[in-house]
Amino acid sequence: MMNNNYRALDILTEVCRGCAHCMRVCPTEALRVAEGKAVLHADWCIDCGECFRECPVRAIRVRTDDYHDIFNYRHRVLLVPELFFGQFSERVSREMIYSVIGELGFTEVCAVEQSVDTLIDEINTYMESAQKPVISSFCPAVVRLIQVRFPSLVDHIMRLMPPIEITARYYQTKYMEQGGDPEELGLFYLSPCIGKIASVKSPVGGYTSPITGVINMDFLYNKVYLAYKQHAPVTASVKVNGALSAKGVLYSTTGGESRHVRGRMLAVDGMKNVVDFLELLENEKIKGVEFLELRACDESCAGGILSHRNRFLGAESQLNYAKTLPQSHALVDDYKKYGTAVIRMKRIEPRSMVKYDQNLTVAFQKMEQAKRVEALLPHIDCGACGAPSCEALAGDIARGEKSLAACLFLPAMDEEWGDLAQHDEGVRMEQVWGKGRFNR
Repeated sequence: MMNNNYRALDILTEVCRGCAHCMRVCPTEALRVAEGKAVLHADWCIDCGECFRECPVRAIRVRTDDYHDIFNYRHRVLLVPELFFGQFSERVSREMIYSVIGELGFTEVCAVEQSVDTLIDEINTYMESAQKPVISSFCPAVVRLIQVRFPSLVDHIMRLMPPIEITARYYQTKYMEQGGDPEELGLFYLSPCIGKIASVKSPVGGYTSPITGVINMDFLYNKVYLAYKQHAPVTASVKVNGALSAKGVLYSTTGGESRHVRGRMLAVDGMKNVVDFLELLENEKIKGVEFLELRACDESCAGGILSHRNRFLGAESQLNYAKTLPQSHALVDDYKKYGTAVIRMKRIEPRSMVKYDQNLTVAFQKMEQAKRVEALLPHIDCGACGAPSCEALAGDIARGEKSLAACLFLPAMDEEWGDLAQHDEGVRMEQVWGKGRFNR
C-alpha cells in the first residue's frame, strides 16, 4: 500500500552514539542531537540518504519490503536497473546473475531503462513549451529537495515520469492485455538508492506507482556474490526481457540524460553541488540554461547509497557495455504504443517544512523572533548546541524547542547575560549530548 508520508530511513536509537555526523550533512537541516541521540524532523526529510552514508556506526537503517512478499504473486517480475550489472567485475556473467534471480523465485527479469528511448522523445517535445530551465524529474531526492528547500522552483520540475514508472506501466499493461489477472502480477523494483524507495512508496506528481514492492540492491548483490565465491551451481531459468539501447544503459550516469536534450543543458551531480547550483538558480544568477540534469549522488546512480562497487568503476562498466549496444532497441515502437499516454504527471506541489507554525500569523511572529535570536548568536556553526547551524538553532528557539542557554558561546561573549552566564555548563552539555558523556 502506498503511503503519502512514507520515510525510507529509521534511526536506531539503541545504536546511535550522537556523534552529529548525520546532522552536519543533511541538506534540509532535518536532524538534531538531543540527549545523546540523533533526532529527525520527519517532515523535512527528503530521503536522500546522506545521513546513512555518513553514519560511522550504522545507526540508520533502510526500510525495505520483506523479500518473501514476492511469493504472494504467481507472476513475479524483477525490474533491474542496468547499473546493478556494473556492480560486478566482468568475471561474473549476466547469465549467472539471471540464474540467481531465478533461484530466488522471480519468474521474469525486465530492464528498467527500456523506456528511455521513448522518454527522450517525450522530453524534447515537452521542452518546446515548458518553462525554462526544465529540471529533470529523474532523481527523487532532488525533486524532494526542491519541494522542501527551494519551493519557488517547483514549476521548473519536468512533469514526466522517470523510466522506472514508465517501464512498470508498460509491463502491467501488456500483462493485462494478454488476459493476465492483475492480482497475480507482482512488479518489484531493485533499488540502488533510498530516494527511489520513497518515490515508489509515496510518489509525487499525482499518480500511484504500479510497482508492488522494492528490493534493496545490496540484498541481491550479496546473494549473487555469495554464489560466485562459493562456485554454487545455479541452474534456475528465468524469462529475461533485456532489450536495451546504448542510450538506456547510460541514462543513469552523469550526462546520460542531458546529452540527448536539445538546447543548452547542464549535468550536475553530488548533493552539495546540486544545492549550490539551486541556490544560484533561485537567486537568478544562472541565465540561458534550458535543461538541468541534477543527481543527488556523485557519479549519479553509480554512487547510489545501496551500491557496493566503487562508483567510478561502476560507471566505467556501464560505459563499456553501452559500446556493445545499438542506439535503439526492438521494443521502442511497442513502448510508444503502450507507454506514451501515461508518462505525464500533474504539477508537483511544494512541500512546506512548517518551520514555525501552521497558523500563518503565528509563523510570521516566530520567524521574526528567529531573526532577532540569530542576531545574538556567534555564527560559528559549531554544532555543539545540537543544531547544525546558528540559523537552525535560532529557529529551534523560536519554536520553543531550545533556549538561548543551548549556545555555549553566549556567556563568554557578554557578561550582561546574567543568569545565563551562571548556567551550569554540565547540565547544558548533557541536555544535548547525553548524561555522563563527558565523564572521564
